Amino acid sequence: MITLRALLSILLVLNLAACGFKLRGQVSELPFERIYIRAPAGMTIGSDLERVITTHTQARVVKKIEKSDAVVQIVHAIREKRILSLSEGGRVREFELIYRVAARLLDSHNTELAPLQEIRLTRILPYLDAQELAKAAEEEMLYKDMQKDAVQQILRQITAVTLG
Repeated sequence: MITLRALLSILLVLNLAACGFKLRGQVSELPFERIYIRAPAGMTIGSDLERVITTHTQARVVKKIEKSDAVVQIVHAIREKRILSLSEGGRVREFELIYRVAARLLDSHNTELAPLQEIRLTRILPYLDAQELAKAAEEEMLYKDMQKDAVQQILRQITAVTLG
């Protein structure tokens, strides 16, 4: 005999399937065949974006802007860190990590296809003085995770562009 919990689980799964719900996955189709990526020197988001486009989409990343159908311009990628909370003794308990990326989509003649959009991602970093080295590594990992999320959001914005 089916228990009430099993019956509710089955109903939930059927409900989600009926409404068209599906997990957001990797972007695989872009409206452009050849993409040029313009990012300021020293920003790894440009190379991350190139790697994801090359490995997960049908598009190619080109090295010359003249050969591209579209240009993804990374205007800035900024890391910020601010104190979120303090202990009674005035020691930091939590930091808020903020990663802001501004990007826009242009054609090869610098005509704007999608306006400048800023993506803002945040994470909370609990902090203890005794774990300073571990927290520095965790902070770097959180920034890399936010950059990965930003790349996916940029790709979804490119996918949403309609030509015509």
